[in-house]
Amino acid sequence: MTSRPPRLTQYAHGGGCACKIPPGELEHLVAGLAGMMPVIDPAAELLVGVESGDDAAVVRLVDGTAIVATTDFFTPVVDDPYDWGRIAAANALSDIYAMGATPVVAVNLLGWPRDVLPMELAGEVLRGGLAVTSAAGCHLAGGHSVDDPEPKYGLAVTGIADPSRLLRNDAGRAGVPLSLTKPLGIGVLNSRHKATGEVFANAVDAMTRLNRDAARDAVRAGITCATDVTGFGLLGHLYKLVRASGVSAIVDAAAVPYLDGAREAVRDGYVSGGTRRNLDWVRPHSDLSAVDELEQLLLADAQTSGGLLVAGEIPGGTVIGQLIASDSYPVIVR
Repeated sequence: MTSRPPRLTQYAHGGGCACKIPPGELEHLVAGLAGMMPVIDPAAELLVGVESGDDAAVVRLVDGTAIVATTDFFTPVVDDPYDWGRIAAANALSDIYAMGATPVVAVNLLGWPRDVLPMELAGEVLRGGLAVTSAAGCHLAGGHSVDDPEPKYGLAVTGIADPSRLLRNDAGRAGVPLSLTKPLGIGVLNSRHKATGEVFANAVDAMTRLNRDAARDAVRAGITCATDVTGFGLLGHLYKLVRASGVSAIVDAAAVPYLDGAREAVRDGYVSGGTRRNLDWVRPHSDLSAVDELEQLLLADAQTSGGLLVAGEIPGGTVIGQLIASDSYPVIVR
């Protein structure tokens, strides 16, 4: 009789980007850092730091090249180790794409309970990460690993960009449409997977799909404002964007795309604590009266390796609303 392989999601208290520290707590934690930044050699000018909570840090070198740096890692979001590696790598690369940059080199970040889970599974995780970075044309070389009670995996990624053609979350303008490049619902499907073991191939496909083409299309179209939709959900990341840009946003709830099975999952109660904390955080800053609580939870659903939220129209994106002049509520759902 053959034993079943271990379910990786059962070795973590959360899963994917739903494990993030709640946005309100995180902002309080880093609130004082902006004023404490030391003066650095002007040969490396910091263009994007912690001020607006953007997706990555950006430094402009003397030759005019912009270096973009980020890191992202999390506990298992699926049970298959190879798929988890692919998802975590795509998610880390997404922050580079969300800035309009091209990833150049990445290093692995691995935490592994070596006395509990076979190291062969860790090898599969790393193999998944290599598959995605190779598809992205990004070098993956070395990294760091620790013996950890919970399995964790991700990447630290460095990319390059034209500093005059960055995508930033503080560059939104009133009158511009909002486009979403992947459907929502990843979080609730992952929660259902963790609870039941049911595999959702559509969620895995969405999470492993790179945001590379969407980012390139946005930059080529002259778009200057974007972010990716991950652990803070659509509402959370949109709130951060409009707050940084000094505008408000209207979301057409009927236009927002969802993965098959997402509505059933939220109806059946497969909602992470991270999603509920997202909703609690954005509710005071939003007019959500036009939609019921289940719809609100879907709009706040903690995504892992979600799509780009772009201030503009791009091929393959779905227009879900628009930016407007500052209103009494930063985010309005209709």
